[in-house]
Amino acid sequence: MNPFNVFRRTNAETQPQPHATWASRSFSQGMTRTRLFLKKQLWAWPIIAVIVLSVLGFMLRSSIESTIKTNLSSGLQTVLTLETEMLQNWFATQQHNAESIANNKSVRQLFETVAAGADDAAQQAKEELRQQLSPRLTANDYVGFFAADDSGQIVASSYASLVGQQQIQQFNRFLSRALDGETIVSPPFGSVVLMRSESEPSMIGLPVMYVCAPIRDDSFRVIGALAMQIRPEEEFTRILQYGRVGESGETYAFDRDGVLVSNSRFDHDLILLGLLPDQEDSRSILNVLVRDPGGDVTAGFRPAVRRAKLPLTKMAASAIAGETAVDVEGYRDYRGVPVVGAWTWLPEYEIGVTTEVDVAQAFRPIIILQRAFWILYSLLIVSSIAIFVFTLVVARARRDAQKAAVEAQQLGQYTLDGKLGAGAMGVVYRGHHSMLRRQTAIKMLDVDKVNDESIARFEREVQITCQLNHPNTIAIYDYGRTPEGVFYYAMEYLDGLELQDLVQNYGPQPEHRVIHILLQMCGSLHEAHTLGLVHRDIKPANVMLNRRGGEADVVKVLDFGLVRAMDQDKQSGMTAAGALTGTPLYMSPEAIESPASVDARSDLYAVGAVGYFLLTGEPVFSAESIVELCQQHVDESPTPPSERFGRPFSDQLEHAVLSCLEKSRTKRPQTARELAQLLLLSPMAHQWSNEDADSWWSRHERGLPPETSSDASRPDRTVALDQTFISSTATDSDRDEGPPTRPK
Repeated sequence: MNPFNVFRRTNAETQPQPHATWASRSFSQGMTRTRLFLKKQLWAWPIIAVIVLSVLGFMLRSSIESTIKTNLSSGLQTVLTLETEMLQNWFATQQHNAESIANNKSVRQLFETVAAGADDAAQQAKEELRQQLSPRLTANDYVGFFAADDSGQIVASSYASLVGQQQIQQFNRFLSRALDGETIVSPPFGSVVLMRSESEPSMIGLPVMYVCAPIRDDSFRVIGALAMQIRPEEEFTRILQYGRVGESGETYAFDRDGVLVSNSRFDHDLILLGLLPDQEDSRSILNVLVRDPGGDVTAGFRPAVRRAKLPLTKMAASAIAGETAVDVEGYRDYRGVPVVGAWTWLPEYEIGVTTEVDVAQAFRPIIILQRAFWILYSLLIVSSIAIFVFTLVVARARRDAQKAAVEAQQLGQYTLDGKLGAGAMGVVYRGHHSMLRRQTAIKMLDVDKVNDESIARFEREVQITCQLNHPNTIAIYDYGRTPEGVFYYAMEYLDGLELQDLVQNYGPQPEHRVIHILLQMCGSLHEAHTLGLVHRDIKPANVMLNRRGGEADVVKVLDFGLVRAMDQDKQSGMTAAGALTGTPLYMSPEAIESPASVDARSDLYAVGAVGYFLLTGEPVFSAESIVELCQQHVDESPTPPSERFGRPFSDQLEHAVLSCLEKSRTKRPQTARELAQLLLLSPMAHQWSNEDADSWWSRHERGLPPETSSDASRPDRTVALDQTFISSTATDSDRDEGPPTRPK
């Protein structure tokens, strides 16, 4: 028999034809048999659980490791960029100061006299030059100077031993560049003259830096150079210390020889390891080489050769070669400790800058995850036998839990009708009072998140909102706890439209309607401010437009979860002082720079931003990052709404909105009532009538677009809002994801 015959097609008459119904039925029967097997053969579940956990564990670890490395790389590059920019700004400032001093007319004239010869006039000019420079040096924290002629010879100095010297190796690197017309800041190096340290007698070799600028005559020709001495530990090292991340992260600088030219954060450890002398004032600056010892010195490893013979670390070798890079795979630092880092080389100043974090700290989440996974994995295997025994009990408990879930639809006097949305701390349901039959929104604290702090915040939100009785503030009806321990409160049910959705769905609003909305917001906030409360999160999504009591366009201000008492004693520690809370698109400058200092005028800034959004369909500022957006709120002046929208508004309304957006709180309206008075000055105030509102809502409820008129928004206006910005800190305010009938 030919074995290949089994691969040949059979005759069409004998080959079964495919049938979709048969395939579907076979698949369904297979699934049914599998389900019945798993239901009867309970021992299979532990095996399945072990396999699933193994696959998930591997995938989860790979995913988390990849995410951590990506975030780590981005974070290291961000810190390095910030540190580098701060250093370069500081260098630029020093260069500007040096150029200003070196080309001062009186300084230049005295230098010309000094450089001309060694007669009495030159000696007198030297003394006058020192007197002229003394206050300038003091004002810029310089500790000394020297002036050299165009041949490089030092002709005047605050150190007498330097006068007359030439070709000093440490000075030649920057002095020659200055004589070529360049203003330069030198990297730190050891002093060549006796200097006094903070705790020791005068000595040579203390760390110094110089900023050196050319001195030019009237024809702009370089005739000499003026160098002023800087203490690197004052500002240079302090700037780098800002880049310390976590327990082990540090940012430091090094020169072309691989010598550390800033202080390490591990000076105490380096003394214990013998890498620094055991002296009170031992510092790593100029005393530690950025070289790879070949092993972890902190763990007891000791290299077999002198440190000067060791190779540069991977980072230092790359940076000195002029490369800018980041490494999150790990390499050894000058202690031999595995680290991850980012680095760059600044050729103009001949220094490298790096920021590094120990691998143990950088990948601590993965290590914890691995340990937790193996513990769980072991427990799962050990408990697999017990799973068989308790499966029936679990099944019965599951049925009881399902019955309890059905019974939980009744919370005291309230019956739950349906879920509206979920937020950070709780779930909101639509319900009704069992006896009054009044529709109510019921907010329940998530049972998975119940702790003393969450309960305190939940109660605080209720208590604060209950103090507010203004008709434009959402009303609280009841507060309680079920026998099972579920905390809830009942509040006014709103079936309106958020201002965010209003603009997104219907575009910018007419001027007279905007005034009508803002006046009601002012009324709600005036009551809160009178009670000493600041909302802190006024934004379009927290203001709803409703039909209430037969009236259309009734505003309700929501979400007092971030409210803060202006009296700090009323805070009760619920929100941390100084925490950045709110929504960046509508956050006032002081809320960004000093969150603890917010007051009623900060809310008015947000009201102005909401008014701007209603008029133009766009937020006051837009940016690609939260940092950039916050910077705009702090520094940039907003474009007037009429220019942004391309059509005029009344001067009074535009003035009211822009006055709210003043950077200085003293220039804003001081109270919500004062803002309301400004709005009432507009000729369009009170022009939005009940008939207009009823007509709009009637069309809205039928799903029709608003009528096009001179006051209506232009239909071709594109509303582009960046919805990616969120609160900078976790809060207890709800971010519901339900339909527009969203109460808070």
